[in-house]
Amino acid sequence: MPLAASTGTFDVALNRRKALMGDSGPMALVKNFKVFSIACFACIGGLLYGYNQGVFSGVLTMNNFMDHMGNYDSKNPADQTRKGWLTSILELGAWVGTLLSGFLAEQYSRKIAIVMATAVFIIGVVVQTTAVTAGHSAILGGRFVTGMGVGSLSMIVPMYNAECAPPEVRGSLVSLQQFAIEVGIMLAPAVILFVGMIFMPYSPRWLVHHDREEEARSVLAQLRGISADHELVELEFLEIKAQSTFEKRTVAEKFPHLQHPSAWNTFKLQFVAIGSLFRTMPMFRRVIVATVTMFFQQWTGINAILYYAPTIFGDLGLSSNTVSLLATGVVGIVMLLATIPTLLYIDKLGRRPILTAGAIGMGTCHIIIAVIVARDQHSWKSHTGAGWAAVAMVWLFVIHFGYSWGPCAWILVAEVWPMSNRPYGIALGASSNWMNNFIVGQVTPDMLSGITYGTYIIFGLLTFIGAAFIWFYVPETSRLTLEEMDVLFGADTTAQRDFERMEAVNREIGLDTVLGGGAVSSLGDGKTTGVSEKEKANGDRDSE
Repeated sequence: MPLAASTGTFDVALNRRKALMGDSGPMALVKNFKVFSIACFACIGGLLYGYNQGVFSGVLTMNNFMDHMGNYDSKNPADQTRKGWLTSILELGAWVGTLLSGFLAEQYSRKIAIVMATAVFIIGVVVQTTAVTAGHSAILGGRFVTGMGVGSLSMIVPMYNAECAPPEVRGSLVSLQQFAIEVGIMLAPAVILFVGMIFMPYSPRWLVHHDREEEARSVLAQLRGISADHELVELEFLEIKAQSTFEKRTVAEKFPHLQHPSAWNTFKLQFVAIGSLFRTMPMFRRVIVATVTMFFQQWTGINAILYYAPTIFGDLGLSSNTVSLLATGVVGIVMLLATIPTLLYIDKLGRRPILTAGAIGMGTCHIIIAVIVARDQHSWKSHTGAGWAAVAMVWLFVIHFGYSWGPCAWILVAEVWPMSNRPYGIALGASSNWMNNFIVGQVTPDMLSGITYGTYIIFGLLTFIGAAFIWFYVPETSRLTLEEMDVLFGADTTAQRDFERMEAVNREIGLDTVLGGGAVSSLGDGKTTGVSEKEKANGDRDSE
């Protein structure tokens, strides 16, 4: 049957690659140092957002800022609403930025799109800087424009890193984005990113999809640190080409009027492609994984903590000096340090266990904080120990987020989509993140002043639900190539001609020949030929 044959090709390719690529872990980053260093540079985009987050929470409580921009820190409900808008308007801009990013990344390449997004970020920063003379409305407009750049970077940078990375370290390199955000929370080197990205390589998957195959081979060899005629380069190149050719032919069949890759057709295809994500169950399952994961990431309450840390710690009865130290120091440091183990071992441990454990830990912290606040919120001076216990739970909450939902949620969004839908799928998932980020930033001041400890109960219960969602619904995606996600998410429900098309592509480009000639043939009992016993054994050991 075509289903078994197509699945068999992927299985053989997976086993062959596992035998060639080696193990995951810290040493794999050393082995792939070039692509690791490129990913680190690209993640300056995350640093920009993190810096903005870390600085703005303290700016809101500065006397000079309130004198010039108005009082955003009183308990007056109207002031709390204004404070929410001032904080969350960046996320609204980021939501708009993510929706435009798919078109930019597909038409102009991931590399050029990062340069364009950085330019938008710089413009927004300039507008905010001139708000001192231009008036208080300028800072709202500037934060919206800055958000557009931030949102674009949050979507394109993980995509760029995922497409440049080999499977054994893809999770680590994509999680660098979250690590960079946390470094930024504690320099806004936007100009460095703008200039430096000009000298970075293009994504090999984008090159193949735009018929620049020789350049793609060369980039793959450079990124992997091996010769262009190495078997691993040839295998990865052919897999990328097979998926790209399949997606192009699918577009040509379903949307013949959009198959010519002009800028206008690519722009229109963005909306057609987003609509197509909801038409089949396998693709809709990816939509659910991406958008709901991002929903729960924001409703853990992480940005409520980061944006309003001074307010939260002040509500816990701490002095202003201590508030400044905790808000700008300890919170950022502990989250940064917590991300490092995930950065090194995410591809060994897997996404689901880390996300589930992190959600349970965060939800527990929220409930404990709620109990403490409910009991002692009117008597902090006589219960300083309880106040410090609540602060410790905030620190522990941030640690749980740092190793789990911070990096892992973005990894899932970046890696679950097929070639033709990847820019639009990531944009949809990232837009869920930013829209929920906007809502959380908007309502948190009113929640803290209106329902006090109930705020933590809501966040806690939603986080526990997020743990259940990950454990029972989201499949494990570690150590699989982007192309093999089609099998993982149930492409067996795709139309019969889709599999026939993929088989034809595999034969046409010679992928089945590279895999031993019998890769696409299937036996009646479900066993697949075309892989040696030695390679199968190596693949089984790597899976363990």
